[in-house]
Amino acid sequence: MDLLILVGRILFAAVFLGGALGHFTNTAAMSGYAESMGVRPGRLFVLGSGVWQLLGGLSVLLGVWTDVGALMLLVFLLPTAVIMHRFWAADDAETRAAEQIHFNKDVSLAGASLILLGFVLKAGDTLGYTLTGPLLG
Repeated sequence: MDLLILVGRILFAAVFLGGALGHFTNTAAMSGYAESMGVRPGRLFVLGSGVWQLLGGLSVLLGVWTDVGALMLLVFLLPTAVIMHRFWAADDAETRAAEQIHFNKDVSLAGASLILLGFVLKAGDTLGYTLTGPLLG
């Protein structure tokens, strides 16, 4: 069971580690998009959210205070869904569809973060393949 959970953590964390990399390598384009959504200064928020995803993703991947990492990712995902992927405000059908996909993805990943957080808190120090136990529970 521990190996199955480890593989799940790796797959889950990969989304955020890849996202962080995108924030660091595509900062200009992402900053422009953020500012078009009313997030200013865009560059600061893009780089800051990249660091946040990197830290949360590494926490989940390595099993270092995995509960804190899951909570960090949850805190990233919910505002991102509502602020950056406002499909209901899109002017055309194509943009609306693309933003709704991203909104649904972020809400779904937020649900997975909650499940991970609850699981880690319930398992406590018995969860295998981690470097530390949970910090919060």
